[in-house]
Amino acid sequence: MLPKSESILLHGHLRARSEVELLQAYSAPLEGRRQSLRLDFNENTIGPSPLVIQALRSISPEQVAVYPEYDGLREAVIANLSRLDLACNILTSQVGLFNGVDAAIHAIFHAYGDRGDQFLTTTPTFGYYIPCANMQGMEIKTIPYHGLSYEFPFEKISKSLHDLKPKIFFICNPNNPTGTRLKPEKIFELSTISPNTLLIIDELYEAFTGDSALPLIDFYKIPNVVILRSLSKTAGLAGLRVGFAIGHESIIDRITRVTGPYDINSFAVTAAFAALKDQPYIDQYVDQVLKAREWIRSQLMNNQIRHHIDGGNYFLVWPRANPHDVVQGLREQGILVRDMSEKPLIEGSLRVTIGTTNQMKVFWKTFYSLENRELVD
Repeated sequence: MLPKSESILLHGHLRARSEVELLQAYSAPLEGRRQSLRLDFNENTIGPSPLVIQALRSISPEQVAVYPEYDGLREAVIANLSRLDLACNILTSQVGLFNGVDAAIHAIFHAYGDRGDQFLTTTPTFGYYIPCANMQGMEIKTIPYHGLSYEFPFEKISKSLHDLKPKIFFICNPNNPTGTRLKPEKIFELSTISPNTLLIIDELYEAFTGDSALPLIDFYKIPNVVILRSLSKTAGLAGLRVGFAIGHESIIDRITRVTGPYDINSFAVTAAFAALKDQPYIDQYVDQVLKAREWIRSQLMNNQIRHHIDGGNYFLVWPRANPHDVVQGLREQGILVRDMSEKPLIEGSLRVTIGTTNQMKVFWKTFYSLENRELVD
């Protein structure tokens, strides 16, 4: 047996925890995307409100030189939710602020996930959940969506909650990448099956479908539910990283204990205040996406190309040509999409972000020409 000083070395380097040594990191967006039509990571495709840009330009040198201040931001979140009829007596102590929802997800696992605990989710879904569960050494159970319509596996999830009583259960609603939507009433039903399970509802794409569970959840009666929301997908702040976790104050307190004291920078705070005040801009952008969704749906249907469009600002399409060749051909024309062709249950597909109708027309023209060129060749 090696001495302790040698056993912690791996190929000449210090070993991390065993879970980290075995971890396959989540793949983040590629570099060099800014000059392209970004239809690959479900971002806002036109940028934030002019009020956001104006607020950022007005930042003083003093604001940059001092640590960020968060006074009033939780109240601004609640006020925005109230305008959307989503805030049901939410208190500031029930709102956690994070450096993007990714940071909130990581903090949830850090605070509540332990070696040997059960983690439950669906598949396919957002790819960051699994690395976070693996990082904590959790045992992972995934349940696939049903059929070609990717229906939520409600009965199997219910049984797993009853039998396994997992420590953490994640629902992405609408689900990324399938767009599957689960009605809030059904989520409420799931939340009562295993009261000791922390149920996380990832609502990053809810604005495009209106399926929020917030109006139904009383965090004092159902303290095991946390709802995640963001300003990345609708308000166009993906580059600044602002996310929120909403739940019982005891849960939010414990999640925020494992984050840094100044994780959200001053630029992001300033932008968040401005974005939350300009809900009409967000509503206008969402309306553009919904109109574009119907336009691209009609093109795909008229040309009998297999696709799946449901919730969220994205869709799946199965090109008849080689998917990798189509992705590369689109990239050469300055259009980025996400290759999902090797993902279980959605093999052969591409995920495409829905932007404006004009942007979808640019995508469709190139996609259609690539499809027909590859088939002829």
